[in-house]
Amino acid sequence: MQLVYFAWVKERVGKSEETLHLPEHVNTVRELLSYLSGINEIYAHALAEPEKLRVAVNQTHVKLDHPVIDTDEVAIFPPVTGG
Repeated sequence: MQLVYFAWVKERVGKSEETLHLPEHVNTVRELLSYLSGINEIYAHALAEPEKLRVAVNQTHVKLDHPVIDTDEVAIFPPVTGG
């Protein structure tokens, strides 16, 4: 799986992207965010409020219950405000 981070998520994680082998027990975006949060305190801080994050799987915005597979590209970013 290719993970891509944007804006303050990227700043908090300390990288813009990484490759991850998806564990068998991770099947949804919510489970992915939970798994990442368990890696260390840096991820836990960056992903502390998953309901406030926006996620795209293969460049399509999805909800937290959307399925993920090992070959997906998952982008994680904070909500965008406009004006």
